[in-house]
Amino acid sequence: MSLLDRVYRTLNPEANPALETAFERSEGQLPTLWLLGKTGAGKSSLVRALTGLDQVEVGAGFRPCTMASARYAYPTDTPVMAFMDTRGLAEADYDAEADLAHLEQNSHALIVVMKAEDPEQSQVLEALKQIRRSGKIREILLVHTGVQQISDTGERERCIARNQRQVEQAWGPVESVTVDFLGVDGQPYGLQALTEKIGARLPIVTELFDDQGHADVEERNFQRLKKEVMWYAGAAGAADALPAVGLVAVPTLQLKMLHSLANRYGLTYNRRLLAEFAAALGTGFGLQYASRLGLRQLMKLIPVIGQTVGGASAAVASYGFTYALGRAACMYFYRLSRGEPITAAEVQALYKQAFEHILPVARNEKNL
Repeated sequence: MSLLDRVYRTLNPEANPALETAFERSEGQLPTLWLLGKTGAGKSSLVRALTGLDQVEVGAGFRPCTMASARYAYPTDTPVMAFMDTRGLAEADYDAEADLAHLEQNSHALIVVMKAEDPEQSQVLEALKQIRRSGKIREILLVHTGVQQISDTGERERCIARNQRQVEQAWGPVESVTVDFLGVDGQPYGLQALTEKIGARLPIVTELFDDQGHADVEERNFQRLKKEVMWYAGAAGAADALPAVGLVAVPTLQLKMLHSLANRYGLTYNRRLLAEFAAALGTGFGLQYASRLGLRQLMKLIPVIGQTVGGASAAVASYGFTYALGRAACMYFYRLSRGEPITAAEVQALYKQAFEHILPVARNEKNL
């Protein structure tokens, strides 16, 4: 009998307090994009452009997180990342320390949003100087918005150069991108470049929003479930960063994920389905899983080192393992639901591919 089959007998994936704790911890540590800019610069438009959500959904999704800023967890029901909008810049005494403290423990990047035709950026520049002095933020991108609303090409270039110069005087050399969320005739401009540049600083953005097309129906179907799989992966990583917690919480989360995915493919989740899927992963899968999970927990109990390197490494491993498990399960359940053949070699190959693919996201989220 496989390890997952034995675990199924002792854990109820529907009712376990470890799940709630893991999800709460994960949501408190979401990789976050910090949006810094004046009201009307295009911050909410940037969120809408990336997520595909409408104005009402985005507007209603932001919740206060500090005295001067609001946070939007995305997706709302299964959050895997967040956007933080600095809304206190209009106040003369804006202090970035509270926002810096809020983000200090998270993977994050600073996105400075400036409307190209607006030369008055003193509030943004003062905030930038304070953020730079703190030394806590290294990843920064300047987004020039509304560029196509300036019809004269020469004037457009002068406006962009002026704001670029102001930011670099406050911060130093800064990479930038030009966008227009309205565009000409309603066709947005520069969104692909924006996604790529933000993704280079926060890889989860590329994973979530860079749609490069998908080879077949199964892959397209997985895209609908990817955010849920990443949600479970994030919770598993958050739980496994703590001593002793991951030994129970991580398998519980993974079982709950498999249960949910099986239901989404119209399959009955039971011990037989779980055992057959585990068998497809390989006969050595259970022993390898148990030994790696146990070793990670032991590492975390080593004084000092275990609380830093051990915890972070365990979090990355559990994030990657959970994502890869979910990806392989989706293909297995898809084929099974359609009565199509699937080999153990295919399941194992996809698992390994998915694990390697997601590692940059896992490492960035855990700051490794």
